Amino acid sequence: MPPSPHRLAAAALVVAALATVVPAAADPPAGLSADDAKRIDRELAHLTSRLDALKAEKRVPAAERDDLIADVEVFRKAVVWALRYEAKLEPADVALVLKGLARGAERAAALGAGTAPWAARKGKLVRGYVSAVDGSAQPFGLVVPAGYDPAKPARLDVVLHGSTKPVGLSELRFMARFDEGDGPATAAPAANYIELHPLGRVENCYRWAGEADVFEAIEAVCRRYAIDRDRVVLRGMSMGASGTWHLGLKYPDRFAALGPYCGYVDTHEFSNTPLPNFVRVGPLPAHQERGLHMLDAVGYAANAGVVPAVACMGEKDVFFQAHVLMGKAMEREGLTMVNLISPGTGHVIDPATHAEQMRRIGVFADRGVDRAPRRLRFVTRTLKYGECHWLRVLGLGEHYARAELDAVVAADGTVDLKEPTNVTRFALLPPVLQEADPRLRVGGAAVALPARARAAPPARPVIGRRDGKWVYLGELGAVALDGKRPGLQGPIDDAFTTPFLCIRGTGRGWNPAVQAWADASLKRFAAEWHRYFRGDLPVKDDTAVTAEDVRRCNLILFGDPGSNAFIARVLPGLPVTWTEKELTFDKQAFAATDHAPVLIHPNPLAPGRYVVLNSGHTFREKELASLNYLLFPRLGDWAVMKVGASPPVDASGARAEEVIRAGFFDEQWSLP
Repeated sequence: MPPSPHRLAAAALVVAALATVVPAAADPPAGLSADDAKRIDRELAHLTSRLDALKAEKRVPAAERDDLIADVEVFRKAVVWALRYEAKLEPADVALVLKGLARGAERAAALGAGTAPWAARKGKLVRGYVSAVDGSAQPFGLVVPAGYDPAKPARLDVVLHGSTKPVGLSELRFMARFDEGDGPATAAPAANYIELHPLGRVENCYRWAGEADVFEAIEAVCRRYAIDRDRVVLRGMSMGASGTWHLGLKYPDRFAALGPYCGYVDTHEFSNTPLPNFVRVGPLPAHQERGLHMLDAVGYAANAGVVPAVACMGEKDVFFQAHVLMGKAMEREGLTMVNLISPGTGHVIDPATHAEQMRRIGVFADRGVDRAPRRLRFVTRTLKYGECHWLRVLGLGEHYARAELDAVVAADGTVDLKEPTNVTRFALLPPVLQEADPRLRVGGAAVALPARARAAPPARPVIGRRDGKWVYLGELGAVALDGKRPGLQGPIDDAFTTPFLCIRGTGRGWNPAVQAWADASLKRFAAEWHRYFRGDLPVKDDTAVTAEDVRRCNLILFGDPGSNAFIARVLPGLPVTWTEKELTFDKQAFAATDHAPVLIHPNPLAPGRYVVLNSGHTFREKELASLNYLLFPRLGDWAVMKVGASPPVDASGARAEEVIRAGFFDEQWSLP
């Protein structure tokens, strides 16, 4: 599940203070006159100085101060990214940059005077938050209706945008859709809900840090506005619809209704769309095929029985087959998909069809989420997406295979679960099993539970297999969970969805080729993160890492045990032997002169955190700059890499590398 808001706020303060690797500055974009260039430099420096001063002030509580400063910082950051990644600015682009600087300066001046007029604005506006993932300021758009009353919690519609190529101006163009100044709105809508439009790190189909973005933006809105959490709707068009399927079916207890309009649900089928720019995803290596089951929403179709979905599709949409595919998947689950067809239209929103979609969604939103359903059937394929209302999956027989819990609460409070599928342990959460004498049956057999005293804390029993039977193991939080568990289940790419810290070694590397490759890998990751995930990569030298860093962050270690002190520290707890001469993995030896491990594993130094060796995202710039459906895991949990000698193979400094072996650890974090 996404991190709690308290964890996010605390981690953001730590991560935001870290040293970073920033890609080298590019030449100023063409199209800037000398006068405009000087003006932009001057105003950007002034805004940066004002922000530094605001961050140093302590007049308001830290969380509120960070939110308000983020409302300013998003304008400064948007200008920096535009200047860094645009090769040429047209006159309209220059005007957009200058407006961004002016708006940032306007808000900074207001905060300096102790006011924030935009906080009470209705209508369209831009706000921001500090991401716990990397400490970056991320913008979001809001549409606050004229009738919003802070005394009455409002429905919140989370609206995910469609595909847009990531460019330097991405933030400025996105914010321009919502920024109408900070004064009173002249035409605030009459809707009965607030609209939240997350950026989602621009273009990743709301996966990875883009997924975290959606939930962090929701929490940012809930901190600032009165929101009824039982009436949160998720909807979107095109890539936004794919994100709606992806997040809505994997977190089905978070939303009152889903509204996908023309969105893909399966990587292989979608890649077959007859468009000239599409890249076909044919048969993949076995570990990559398994990884697709983490992402493709079609495998979670059964969860539409928990959260209602009202889908739409144009009759002539080139992507029409996507909703046909989801409809068939729901039919196999005994469900009927609601798919409103817009006659004669292509890949666009038809106003009449959309109006009907919104009317139907409104019925579900008015009803709100039922937090205590009597029947609950939940399907997952990974412990990353393992919670639904009062059921929580805590262990799987095999990751990325279908896992299912199906339970009913009887009138007397007895919980009856069918025999679980591919589940080795699970927990039942309030409000079920809170009686003095709780009763549970699993697969038709009674499971003995301890009686509860009247003043006892809420029961959260953990159930697991022992000697072929389902038994009570203890209470959630008190039972030690071994092996893969929620939040520590991989793959490598999962490490970059919660607070992380890259650590570079300051010692002497054992082998020059491996060290050069590790250094180049960190440099490449920093460049890719900055450009495509819209933040500075958090990095520290191994000599500067604190105990608090280790406690709070996933540690991403670059180098070898000779160069990086943290690799030497964690190595005894990892399933690999690495000496100056030899790397041994799964009883197979490789020459350490030109081989290195890449892997993710629970951190032996910090409970609940990952350690990663020598890897950023396992997809690279080729995929990041291409099509969002290509951003699936390339390595799984581990790989053995053969590294090439110098010189670098591209301008980023990346070195040649070859995947010798790759795959997933088993459910005990061992090689199968």
